[in-house]
Amino acid sequence: EGYSQYQRMLSTLSQCEFSMGKTLLVYDMNLREMENYEKIYKEIECSIAGAHEKIAECKKQILQAKRIRKNRQEYDALAKVIQHHPDRHETLKELEALGKELEHLSHIKESVEDKLELRRKQFHVLLSTIHELQQTLENDEKLSEVEEAQETSMEADPKP
Repeated sequence: EGYSQYQRMLSTLSQCEFSMGKTLLVYDMNLREMENYEKIYKEIECSIAGAHEKIAECKKQILQAKRIRKNRQEYDALAKVIQHHPDRHETLKELEALGKELEHLSHIKESVEDKLELRRKQFHVLLSTIHELQQTLENDEKLSEVEEAQETSMEADPKP
């Protein structure tokens, strides 16, 4: 009976040792899993941080792309406006032609102003001559009237 109890105790002890070993293995496995989970957690945190950095970089790239697109649209609009205007060579030719025309018109203006001034002087001389002629005619009329008056008074007054 002692032997069977001894056997049972050995069996119980063996079961306890087995349970203890099993528990120890489960504990070690749990520790390794915890370490694995910590490692995975850190990797996920690093991935999240990387994703945030990548998102921030992408936002910067989007802003830069928007700015470039806006600049290109403005450039295209300015290019269209510029296309409607003649190039510099043609503009300079037109300016030169307009300068020559302006110079020609200035000479014509001076010529017309000189003619106008000459006509004014001639008109002034003409008016002066007309006034002198009127004065002469008026004087002649007065003289004629005086002579007639004298003749009439002579006829009325015979000489003694």
